[in-house]
Amino acid sequence: MTRVFATAYATVAYLAFLAVIVWAVAFLSDIGPATAVDRGPATAWPIAAAIDLLLVAVFALHHSVFARASTKRRFARMLPVRVERSTYVLAASALLALVLWQWRPILTVIWDVGAEPWRTALWAVCALGWLIAIGSTFLIDHLGFVGLRQAVSGRPPASAFQARWLYALVRHPLMLGLLLAFWATPIMTWGHALFAAAFSGYIAIGIRFEERDLRAELGEPYARYAERTPALVPGLRPAVRRRSGSLLTPE
Repeated sequence: MTRVFATAYATVAYLAFLAVIVWAVAFLSDIGPATAVDRGPATAWPIAAAIDLLLVAVFALHHSVFARASTKRRFARMLPVRVERSTYVLAASALLALVLWQWRPILTVIWDVGAEPWRTALWAVCALGWLIAIGSTFLIDHLGFVGLRQAVSGRPPASAFQARWLYALVRHPLMLGLLLAFWATPIMTWGHALFAAAFSGYIAIGIRFEERDLRAELGEPYARYAERTPALVPGLRPAVRRRSGSLLTPE
């Protein structure tokens, strides 16, 4: 596959990724003309909950299975290296768009914070969450994360790890940012809570798989990093346990 075609394909995948991220921000903020977490087809709540959970499950299944190192190796035998990551990004973006498009709201309110400055503070935390999540990709390799670097170079990104900036505070700043963005809102409905809880559960499972793959790929340097750096909560000292004579952080 030529570099020009691969770069064009990766660019399309990247633009789709950016569009869906913007949609997700608007979706959780209940703004914009498209469907939102509290705007959509009226559906009885048991049916709405079932549809919503099915949508999240389809997204999570693809994201979890194709993010595994073993699946990546099988995937690499079917697709050129130049477009392997871009294809994953494009598919994940399409499935997230499906979740946002077909989401069914459940409008019963759990909390409604109308008083200032608390309302503004919650929106600020939500915005901070999105900034952390997006910014964390630039602290590792943003172009490699979205597949553009592979499309241009024709090689997978080098396995390198540096515990700097946000990664010096927590091991998974992207996930921390998403959790803040999902849960920080002045108006929490049961539909919004279902979205936040379902994706939080997926994040918890995804972190376990990611930790396992990182330990296998990066070895002892990552194990030492995990001993001193909490997974999600800055300042929370990781618990450790002994395995085969060495200290390791529980996954």
